[in-house]
Amino acid sequence: MLLLAAAFLVAFVLLLYMVSPLISPKPLGLPGAHVVVTGGSSGIGKCIAIECYKQGAFITLVARNEDKLLQAKKEIEKHSINDKQVVLCISVDVSQDYNQVENVIKQAQEKLGPVDMLVNCAGTSVSGKFEDLEVSTFERLMSINYLGSVYPSRAVITTMKERRVGRIVFVSSQAGQLGLFGFTAYSASKFAIRGLAEALQMEVKPYNVYITVAYPPDTDTPGFAEENRTKPLETRLISETTSVCKPEQVAKQIVKDAIVVTMGLFRTIALFYLGSFDSIVRRCMMQREKSEIANKTA
Repeated sequence: MLLLAAAFLVAFVLLLYMVSPLISPKPLGLPGAHVVVTGGSSGIGKCIAIECYKQGAFITLVARNEDKLLQAKKEIEKHSINDKQVVLCISVDVSQDYNQVENVIKQAQEKLGPVDMLVNCAGTSVSGKFEDLEVSTFERLMSINYLGSVYPSRAVITTMKERRVGRIVFVSSQAGQLGLFGFTAYSASKFAIRGLAEALQMEVKPYNVYITVAYPPDTDTPGFAEENRTKPLETRLISETTSVCKPEQVAKQIVKDAIVVTMGLFRTIALFYLGSFDSIVRRCMMQREKSEIANKTA
């Protein structure tokens, strides 16, 4: 009976995946489109900008560090397919002041036209046990990862609805689907993105505006390298059970899913990792308890 239920579930997921192209909206053409990428100066964001630029898009890069933005701009421009394409750089913190974010989006639209696709890629990660993390860390991650996606989306949504065209991409994380050891602050901020995206999709779908959420796994980026410096043992061991992806590969898939609005087959697969992750945490706990007992009796 259990095998029958499992087979039915797999068949149902595959059916949804195969049928999704039939019910998806018309693909968004990137040649000549205006694509805004937050967190676009490095990592996945920069690779997404490159992928869109390769397909003929006009790019607005948004990030805090002006030097990194200019460096990314030079790298992206190497991939132009015509001499009309433009890469615009805007230095702003998308998580601090909505009015400021709204103003820079208006500036970008005045120069490159209305935004056809927004990719919310600005984010950061801090890991640590719940009781070891400062309360300010929870506030900071929610501000950067959640509000840093709310503000740009709020700034473009009205024009998208008026034009009856648009894509908004939220870059979450596998930790935005599974609450993982050491990620009480990070996972919560990424779970919030999923709730926002699903609710927003219901609001804007009648206007031919579509929302996609990307759940990338561990990816070889500067942010991931920084994250690894503070990971607890259990979190590191969990990470070691999965492979680290190249940002170019992740970016390519994110852009593809945004253009055609496909269903994420791998979203359900992530749930099967929970069992192995829980066993890793239990094993580490038992080893720690044995060490503590040994130290006390020594």
